[in-house]
Amino acid sequence: MSRTASRRPSLLGRLGPAGLAIALLLLGGLVLAGPYGLFAWGEQNAMLDQREARIALLEAERATLANRVERLDPERADPDLVTELLRRDLNVAHPDEYVVPLSPGQ
Repeated sequence: MSRTASRRPSLLGRLGPAGLAIALLLLGGLVLAGPYGLFAWGEQNAMLDQREARIALLEAERATLANRVERLDPERADPDLVTELLRRDLNVAHPDEYVVPLSPGQ
């Protein structure tokens, strides 16, 4: 019995050096141009900066709205804000007041 007759060829023997080189080139290509590769990294950082700016705007808007809600609390409502909202929403004015319309650019 000979041992060489029962041995299968190894992976290197089947693919050869060219096959392994192609596999390494494919993996290297994925590292550079894949969805999480080096080229996509800059784009993801730019998107992260845009989203952080959007979050900052939304947090500022939320703080403004929270302030208005706090000032409209029925227990201690801000009279100036209540008057402003009544005049704006219901078109209410005192008889001795004058309404001066402003152009949209002002």
